[in-house]
Amino acid sequence: MNTIEISGLSKQYGKSSVLDGIDLSIPAGRIVGLVGPNGAGKTTLLRSILGLTDSAGRLDVLGLDPRTHRKQVMRDTAFIADTAVLPRWMRVDQLINFVEGVQPNFERDRATQFLSKTNVKSTARIGSLSKGMVVQLHLAITLAINARLLILDEPTLGLDILYRKQFFDQLLNDYFDSERTIVISTHQVEEVQHILTDFIFLNKGRLLLEAPVSDLEERFVELQALGDNTAKAAQFRYMGARNILGGKAFIFDQPDRAALSALGQLSAPSLSDLFVAAMEGVQ
Repeated sequence: MNTIEISGLSKQYGKSSVLDGIDLSIPAGRIVGLVGPNGAGKTTLLRSILGLTDSAGRLDVLGLDPRTHRKQVMRDTAFIADTAVLPRWMRVDQLINFVEGVQPNFERDRATQFLSKTNVKSTARIGSLSKGMVVQLHLAITLAINARLLILDEPTLGLDILYRKQFFDQLLNDYFDSERTIVISTHQVEEVQHILTDFIFLNKGRLLLEAPVSDLEERFVELQALGDNTAKAAQFRYMGARNILGGKAFIFDQPDRAALSALGQLSAPSLSDLFVAAMEGVQ
């Protein structure tokens, strides 16, 4: 059974379509990157999965519809929003005590282990912490919940590059296993590509592309064509192109590699370059 099964999911605000017939299947044991520009519908999609917003279409999360069984779904789900909001009057240890009392799947030792790798002190009042420390605390609390589904909406906003790297390393090495599913919405595509198993491109409420990360090597091709070969490469059907010194870099979906190899160097595209190419295809 898939962790998330979505069919024809739609959401409108007035006459504006925020989600337009989304179809998705996400099995357990996957780390999925949800990528899209501002206004693409990423947060609305995540809120729908969490049962936080009404929507039309079929929506199955952990075997239940979160719109009618949200309490049961949230027992096995953890969520980090793009803005960490924690009670400023509490001390860190008081927050840990509180979460331990209300969340049966919370593992105190795990939270303490995560926090031991930060500068967040257990006796510190949350209101005295920097924005980055609050984010670290929020992440530690959430990752200490033994959940089958973890949803992260821009989880590392406010963290510097060292802490962002540390978080993603912890996520992969200390939290993820074959029984869990993780969905990460992020703009920092380059930082998460190495931990993802799958990616989803979303724009204007529509699904542009859904594929395993392995397809970057097996399905998609980037060609760097120089000089006269640039015009020759443009005659092939390509997803998108960008200027490089002396020519252009083209991205293709399942091309004739033998034909392209005569026109320049072939390589696997980065996830960010593939996203830009996919966006060009809908303009």
